[in-house]
Amino acid sequence: MVVSRRRVVQVLGGVTMASLTGAGKAQFWFAPSLTYPAIKVGNVNNLKNNEPVYFNYPDARSQGILVKLGRPAIGGVGRERDIVAFSAACTHMGCGVQYKGGRFLCPCHYSMFDPAKAAAVYQGLASTGLPQIQLGIAQNGDIFARAVNGLIWGRARNI
Repeated sequence: MVVSRRRVVQVLGGVTMASLTGAGKAQFWFAPSLTYPAIKVGNVNNLKNNEPVYFNYPDARSQGILVKLGRPAIGGVGRERDIVAFSAACTHMGCGVQYKGGRFLCPCHYSMFDPAKAAAVYQGLASTGLPQIQLGIAQNGDIFARAVNGLIWGRARNI
């Protein structure tokens, strides 16, 4: 079967547009074949703006940080799309990040991550953002961690 150059360009254009518009987004962010546990990490009624809640996910060896930002965020849940969670392991060398002053800070080498922009790194030695923890909210306001988008530092597999 001979494929024309025009057909190759059409297919590549379609794939590019799908990735830019978010179609198939889940396949690009995490391996859909992994089965993550659903764990309750909080309740929307107990959250206060910019007060972090620490929890372990997807297992006892990995700390996560849940925070209500008070402004919309990429991947945010809740009425205002402002509740997000991320792995607390810095992507530079695995130090535990902290939430202070509206950002995630690594005390070891001073990397900073923007929680409203999917924890993208904007300063320091880290080269990638923090893995985002997918959240879901039940009707009673309970917040559940459901999966991890990205690889937690120091691991070959998240689970």
